[in-house]
Amino acid sequence: MRARIYRQPKTAMQSGQANTGEWVLEWGQSAPRHLDPLMGWTGSTDTRSQVRLFFVEQAQAIAYAEREGLAYDLERPTPKRFVPKVYSDNFAPGRRQNWTH
Repeated sequence: MRARIYRQPKTAMQSGQANTGEWVLEWGQSAPRHLDPLMGWTGSTDTRSQVRLFFVEQAQAIAYAEREGLAYDLERPTPKRFVPKVYSDNFAPGRRQNWTH
């Protein structure tokens, strides 16, 4: 079972970058999940898959994994490309898209 180290992405409900600076170390699923016949809940004997460790920096997460002897996969975040938008560009004479009003 390998650990996964990644930077926490923003949720679909937010437009800003708040709470996205933390690095997360989590383990994959090593035991299959099973259905409880009485209640229908999904359960597992693997308790490690429920643990998520949060770190301020990437180096701290890597140091923890190496100190504990964990095999890990590092997922680097894709760089964000900021495209500035100006409201007056909607009415520019050299606009490439159709004006929809």
